[in-house]
Amino acid sequence: MKKIYFLDSCSSCARIIKELGMDDSWEQQNIKTEKITVPQIEEMYRLAGSYDSLFSRRAMKYKSMGLKESRLSESDYKALILEEYTFLKRPVIIFDDKIFVGNSKKVVASAKENINA
Repeated sequence: MKKIYFLDSCSSCARIIKELGMDDSWEQQNIKTEKITVPQIEEMYRLAGSYDSLFSRRAMKYKSMGLKESRLSESDYKALILEEYTFLKRPVIIFDDKIFVGNSKKVVASAKENINA
């Protein structure tokens, strides 16, 4: 599988797509216009090992909803990501049976290394 979950309004996502040379052979899903489904989030969970690792604490709603003070469970993270696209840490890249979550230099470098191997 070659897929990326991203936001088309996110400059970091656009930069990473360009940097990794993602062409038409990649399935690209803009999570704002095409909601994440239960099977998709469960596949991400299977590859990542937790919903927590897929969850973005940088989302504006994280603070505005008072989630910073809450103790969230794995099922809470899953429900929040499905409810609000901004809670998915972006981009999420799935290449073969590997997942790369977020836009840190380390994650992008690892994705690049695996994709170009």
